[in-house]
Amino acid sequence: MTPAPRPPRAALGPTVVAFARQSLAGLRLLLALTVLLGLVYPAVVTGLAQLAFPWQANGSLVSAHGERITAAADAVGSALVGQDLSGPGWFHPRPSVAGPGYDTLASGGSNLGPLDPALAATVARRRAAVAAEEDVPPADVPADAVTASASGLDPHISPAYARLQVPRVARVRGLPEAAVAALVSRHTQGRDLGVLGEPRVNVLELDLALATMVR
Repeated sequence: MTPAPRPPRAALGPTVVAFARQSLAGLRLLLALTVLLGLVYPAVVTGLAQLAFPWQANGSLVSAHGERITAAADAVGSALVGQDLSGPGWFHPRPSVAGPGYDTLASGGSNLGPLDPALAATVARRRAAVAAEEDVPPADVPADAVTASASGLDPHISPAYARLQVPRVARVRGLPEAAVAALVSRHTQGRDLGVLGEPRVNVLELDLALATMVR
């Protein structure tokens, strides 16, 4: 079969011009969208967030007095990130396997399945330790006291786990048990919109309020 003849060199001119025009149009669109979506939109959203929700936009920081603040230098933590509060006079958070624990740069779970022997052994060890510390039967230890969250940064515990710790905290601090239990009740958050999620207690906020109680 005889190959088709190539078009004359002069005929390539309009094709090159059309290609160049399309390329320039695409480049202009790329630059416009980059400025609009990469600079203008983030700046507008950031500005609106700072005006309407300054506390949330700056990390939901809290001071040593439990106040909501935006200055990182005055913060003792974030209401969104758990901390390792292991002293006997404090309410304890749920376990964490994010790095050495509650490491925001290593957020994650153990990725162990529910039938994994290593996870079963870890849960059994944690349950025995919590039962001994709180002086309760192992069967009374809530699940969130022995299992880490998927992120390893969960700042909340269940009301059941918070109530389990009330006698120990009250005894160590020399406070009336009823007063500590009332503090837990005041810091128990209900379901979002009344239906989403489960009741929960923010451990950092609870412990900061606990620090202000006097004997």
